Amino acid sequence: MKLIRNIEVYAPEKLGVKDVLIAGGKICKIGENLEISPCLDVEVIDGSGKILLPGFIDCHVHVLGGGGEGGFANRTPEATLSGLTRYGITTVVGCLGTDGIGRHVEGLIAKVKGLNAQGITAYAYTGSYEIPVHTVTDSIVKDIMMIEEVLGVGEIAISDHRSSQPSFEAFAKVCADSRLGGILSGKAGIINIHLGDSPRCMDLIEQVIAETEIPATQFLPTHVNRNAMLFDKAVEYAKNGGAVDFTGNEDIDYWETICDEVRVSTGIKRMLDEGVDSDLITISSDGQGSLPIFKDGQFMGMGVGCSSCLLKEVKECITRENIPLEIAIKPITSNPAKILKLENKGRIAEGMDADFCIMTQELDIDTVIAKGQIMVENGEIMVRGNFE
Repeated sequence: MKLIRNIEVYAPEKLGVKDVLIAGGKICKIGENLEISPCLDVEVIDGSGKILLPGFIDCHVHVLGGGGEGGFANRTPEATLSGLTRYGITTVVGCLGTDGIGRHVEGLIAKVKGLNAQGITAYAYTGSYEIPVHTVTDSIVKDIMMIEEVLGVGEIAISDHRSSQPSFEAFAKVCADSRLGGILSGKAGIINIHLGDSPRCMDLIEQVIAETEIPATQFLPTHVNRNAMLFDKAVEYAKNGGAVDFTGNEDIDYWETICDEVRVSTGIKRMLDEGVDSDLITISSDGQGSLPIFKDGQFMGMGVGCSSCLLKEVKECITRENIPLEIAIKPITSNPAKILKLENKGRIAEGMDADFCIMTQELDIDTVIAKGQIMVENGEIMVRGNFE
């Protein structure tokens, strides 16, 4: 049992200064001046002057690493447990990208199972950029229904020179299968869509919503801030009720010099100002994914995504755009939990999983707790995974 005393709680809504009691990996009680029997063995954590946030959810991470879009020498490394928890990540959703051969779904599921065994919570999408979708079983529906960790399908690439250039019919069938798998299993059945630089933008998604019975709630398009044209489309899409995922960037000042990527904080502020429901916005890192630079279709160079960008983007929302903390934190806590139907995640409430980030007043990470276990304490890694 652990008792966090006298800490300012954002659940993500502001609750004020509270005590939070943890037992069995769950939040047992939230209140003021909680009294604990002296016969109980309770570890007391002094939260005075600190802030308690829900553990962060990174809903788009290439946990196996990414394929080398400049050749085999450019394959990016796998995610590690400490490489996630040091940045406050207590829940991660793994995916494959361009390379569905050198990195495959079976390996992705194994990696996700490993992260779960090491102490955080991990899920996955089945498939990769490509349609037809590579699955573990013989169908998308069966993968979602029968593999506990699989939430949906993705990241399916559209409007990109690296995509499989799917027809409307092929794309709609993948969406229908993912929805059916979600309905039958009680999961989200989300279709995670990679959006490229093509002027076609979100056309396929909008066509499926317009011409079939599949609702916008089935989609989570990502990289919506990759360029100004796409972002304009994403604003209208979100105003009509569709969820959108921003891709965080650890070094946006550099990328703004070589492309017209929309700064996350600027984009979120614009969406909020234009009336987009704050529950429909998520931020993910594209962690461990390759961030290639192409010119006229030719590979020019590459960066690597990192989960560290999530907290950096939240801080920018607050400091650059004056977005309140309780709103700024939702895209990496309660919003992905709600959109992906992650039970007991993303909120600080009695009965929820004990996933926390204890922060300084400057919003630097002090302590990270995942399922009741201290992973990071006073900024130091306490629990490491294998091969770190």
